[in-house]
Amino acid sequence: MDKGIMKVYYGDGKGKTASAIGQGILAAAEGESVILIQFLKCRNDSEISFFTRLEPEMKLFRFEKGNAAFSELTPEQQAEESMNMKNGMNFARKVLATGECSVLILDEVLGLLENQIIGLAELRALKEQAQNAGVELILTGIHMNDEVLELADQVYSLDTVK
Repeated sequence: MDKGIMKVYYGDGKGKTASAIGQGILAAAEGESVILIQFLKCRNDSEISFFTRLEPEMKLFRFEKGNAAFSELTPEQQAEESMNMKNGMNFARKVLATGECSVLILDEVLGLLENQIIGLAELRALKEQAQNAGVELILTGIHMNDEVLELADQVYSLDTVK
C-alpha cells in the first residue's frame, strides 16, 4: 500500500470507480481498512447491498438523500444535496483525524469541484491530512483540472477508445 499518497482516476471512460474499489479490495486483502465515500451517484441498491458483505474491511458511505442524478435536480434540491455532500466531506476529514482507515476512496469527488460544491483548498487540506495520517487517498471523477493534476501524486486517465 502507498501510505500518504493521493491517487486520481479520471476520464470519460468506464472503470474509474471499479479501479478505485479494486485498489481498496487489494488493501483489504492485506488487512487494511478501507472507507469509500460516494458522491454524485444515483442510488443503486444492489451495489449498496454488495458492499455490506465486504464489511468490516470495506465500508461504503453515501450522504446524498435523493435517487435522481444531481444534474436532474431542481436548484433547491441541488442546494440541499450540496449540503449533504459537504457533510460527506466533513465525514472524510473526521475519518482521517480519527485514523479509522488506511485507504480512503472519494468516488466522484472531482465532480464536487466541477459543481463548485467544494474548492481546491479543501482538497489540498484533505491531502495534507491524509499524508500526515499515512492514509492512501484515492479520488475519482470525470474532469481533471491543472490544479488537481499538480496536487496528485499519481494520476490515471481512463478514456473510452471504442
